[in-house]
Amino acid sequence: MRLIAACALTLMVAACSEPATPPRSPEPEPSATHTVNPARIDRARDAMPDGYEVAGYAGAPVPFGAWGFRDSAQADPVQCAALGAPSVAAETARGWSASGPGGIVYAVVAEATPPQGPDPVVLDECRQWTVTSGHTSGTVTAQPGPGIDAAQTVAMRTALTTVVEGGTETHTHADTAVAYLGTYLCFVVVVTDPGSPHPTLGAEFASDLLAETVSTLRG
Repeated sequence: MRLIAACALTLMVAACSEPATPPRSPEPEPSATHTVNPARIDRARDAMPDGYEVAGYAGAPVPFGAWGFRDSAQADPVQCAALGAPSVAAETARGWSASGPGGIVYAVVAEATPPQGPDPVVLDECRQWTVTSGHTSGTVTAQPGPGIDAAQTVAMRTALTTVVEGGTETHTHADTAVAYLGTYLCFVVVVTDPGSPHPTLGAEFASDLLAETVSTLRG
């Protein structure tokens, strides 16, 4: 019995002398990456309804271009031009347009210069603003941007009026959704005719297509 007790005591002392192994912390989850591949933007055309004719985008790679404005567009207040014509490297732009019974759709991606999101001060000061170029003027109203993971988004509703020969006015609407993706900027514009006899696409479609396009660009 004394031998057994001595052995037990020896084992207990040995066990106590061994340092306790601390529990292992769970491995941290790898951070999500959102690499953008502009060449994938053509795949986003699959989100268009049937009956739309698709072509490459050849305008200025900023919302102003899709709204029909040229370089001479003037914003009031002037700082709001940063929303309609954010700084991008035009030579990097990729995109497409699609026309059909519900309007004209534009989807474009380009490198942002420099990489940055929208200025919060500008967003606050530009809840409603105007823009003019030649015979066309527009009133722009801020809208809630779509929710897209790891992206800042902005949405705008623009009512456009063009005075044609003889003083006749034509009216169009442009629903715009923009995603700031770090080194890239992507936008979708849906231009519609409020007098169209066909059901038109609109703000919800623009936001949904932007989310789909960003997902496609990220692969």
